[in-house]
Amino acid sequence: MKRKLYLIPLLLCLLQLPAFSQDNKTDSTGKTKDDITITQVKKRKSRSYTSWGGDGPLLSFPNDIRESGNHVRSIPRFTFFFNIGTNWNYDFGRNVGMFTGINLKNIGMITKDDIDSVKLKRRVYTLGVPLGFKIGDLRRGFYFFAGGSYDLAFNYKEKKFINGDKKEKFNEWFSDRTPLLMPSLFAGLRMSPGFGVKVQYYPNNFFNKEYKETGNSGGSAYPYQNLDAQLFFVSFTCEFRGHYYHKHAQKRHSRFHRRIEKNF
Repeated sequence: MKRKLYLIPLLLCLLQLPAFSQDNKTDSTGKTKDDITITQVKKRKSRSYTSWGGDGPLLSFPNDIRESGNHVRSIPRFTFFFNIGTNWNYDFGRNVGMFTGINLKNIGMITKDDIDSVKLKRRVYTLGVPLGFKIGDLRRGFYFFAGGSYDLAFNYKEKKFINGDKKEKFNEWFSDRTPLLMPSLFAGLRMSPGFGVKVQYYPNNFFNKEYKETGNSGGSAYPYQNLDAQLFFVSFTCEFRGHYYHKHAQKRHSRFHRRIEKNF
């Protein structure tokens, strides 16, 4: 009788084995549910996410601007506002990914005539859609990126200074003074924790040579007919992952921790 009583604790232990085996089921490869959960979290985390930021401080200047074949002096143009945007990212793995999005940029140039002391400031706001690839350590935020972009020019502004005094100023929406669509190429380096540097080049002429002005007397003129300028700029960029990604990543991690605590 005493021997049978000794068997009761042993039977109770045996009854607990199915419960443990159910909580830690293995798949055909022999991985437990915990291992599968960890793998799924890592895969989801590295796939797609949104990021926000933009070009930030931007230094632009024309690449050898010429008027009627003669070199025109240019001055580097620095601007901080408004160069912002958001990107959608897709990482194929730890080292390779791609991105696209929409970005607002303030780009332009400054030219100066030493003889007449005439300085002209010209700028355009654009909405650009980039398409690029990135290679490096994507999880740590250190990688190279390159690609192309199509920009829609929607606001043009021009200022004229003579001997330092502003004489003329005008602003036009969807102006014909520049091309409506401005393609470009870019490349850069991203460094943790989200800051980097980028160069971008617009191979087409910044001005529309066919733009025509009609004067009060009825005569017409083509102010940009003899101007050639390809825009180039360098910017200090920033990019930070969006709230949507962090929110869902946090939910997945919390579900994982609750499952681990339940097993223990």
